[in-house]
Amino acid sequence: MFEWLSQFSPVMQAFIGTMFTWAVTALGASLVFFFKKINQNTLNAMLGFAAGVMTAASFWSLLAPGIEMAEELGQTPWLTAAIGFLGGGLFLLVVDKLLPHLHPGMKTSDAEGIKTNWQRSILLVLAITLHNIPEGLAVGVAFGAVAYGLPSASLAGAVALALGIGLQNFPEGAAVSIPLRREGLSRSKAFFYGQASGIVEPISGVLGAFAVIAMRPILPYALSFAAGAMMYVVVEELIPEGQKKGAGIHSDVTTIGYMVGFAVMMLLDVGLG
Repeated sequence: MFEWLSQFSPVMQAFIGTMFTWAVTALGASLVFFFKKINQNTLNAMLGFAAGVMTAASFWSLLAPGIEMAEELGQTPWLTAAIGFLGGGLFLLVVDKLLPHLHPGMKTSDAEGIKTNWQRSILLVLAITLHNIPEGLAVGVAFGAVAYGLPSASLAGAVALALGIGLQNFPEGAAVSIPLRREGLSRSKAFFYGQASGIVEPISGVLGAFAVIAMRPILPYALSFAAGAMMYVVVEELIPEGQKKGAGIHSDVTTIGYMVGFAVMMLLDVGLG
């Protein structure tokens, strides 16, 4: 099914996979040409869906294979997984404290990270860009792992992860561009910034693939690291943002979106991987 992809090197596969996830981000951002506003309940469902996909991917596509690889490499599986997972969360915590960014609906004075005079639109884009770093890293590490031919690392599994991340990037792209349009930016500028928030994925994906190919022992750590970073985003950003009240439905739509997203990613990973 993926024979055409196997002819490329793992790094090129990672690049292709993350270019796909970026393209879906751009597709979601293109909704700004058709809508100026997005219903809060719809946005909550989108955020819940993204959180569900990332949660399922963190276990089936990253943590579980990482534990198996640690065993195959003679490492202590539970320790490797714990160090990598906590390291990923710590990395995002540090970046969150340092990188200037602003969440939609907040005052410019409430921007997080190092204080700066950057434009409000840039700060809004950086908030979503922060989410995309672990996603690109996860896809890159998954493709890089295929290079070693370990039973727990398959091309189909890496493709499933890229598909899942791509699916949840569609609502994320819309969640960037449409609020920017509401902030007063033109449709073309809102689209540009929306798709630009996903360009970090090919960059982090290729770097992740390079790193694990160059240093095989870090592979299980890298998979767990990506899982921890993604779960940090889920708990710190996506779930709280998705709990904002809409038109009388409250947080139910977020929960439903989360369940659907989790099930979709689980089906992709188990069915393809």
